[in-house]
Amino acid sequence: MELYDAMKTLRAVRRLRPDPIPDDVMRRVLEAATWAPTGGNVQPWRMLVVRDRDKKARLGALYAKRWAAYSAGHRKMLETAPDEVRKKNERMLDAGDYLAEHFVDTPAVVIPCFNPEIMAITDAALDRVSVVGGASVYPAVENLLLACRNEGLGCVLTTLLCEVEPVVCELLEIPAPWYTAAAIPIGYPVLGGHGPISRRPVEKLVFTDTWGAPY
Repeated sequence: MELYDAMKTLRAVRRLRPDPIPDDVMRRVLEAATWAPTGGNVQPWRMLVVRDRDKKARLGALYAKRWAAYSAGHRKMLETAPDEVRKKNERMLDAGDYLAEHFVDTPAVVIPCFNPEIMAITDAALDRVSVVGGASVYPAVENLLLACRNEGLGCVLTTLLCEVEPVVCELLEIPAPWYTAAAIPIGYPVLGGHGPISRRPVEKLVFTDTWGAPY
């Protein structure tokens, strides 16, 4: 695909078919992840591709419990939202319900992992949540997502399983000091899959020289 077209149509696709992903397609997607930049070119990330049905079932049970709590809260907030906003979000939540119910049938679930001991986390001492370490992990994740788009695969970046990271690490035998950054279900879309996305415009997100100064 043309790169900009891939970027502006990279939807979160949660309705995935159980059809297997050909090995050559999966390898191209994973290779795209390796091209991402990292601090010092250390590549302090690894990706675990989960295909085993029993492991997917156990991950799915963990995911479904957390999704149920998240979606219940989200639906409650939507009770007073305008109709257009409510309908759009309800479609998203329905798709999330589908993923939670069919997690075990997803042909591949990719777990990006990271090792903080070999990362330059320059904001670790600041009095706020540390985010810098993610700069050496999430570019690889985005490359993976864009490659999925190019291959006609549906995918979605999820972080709910990070809430139960110790359980996930034990299940997948992820050794310390490696930790999880996300979970990415991948498969061919049940419905239309990717398409036009809705985002705030540049004018709402970008400033010039001083915070709040229009771009």
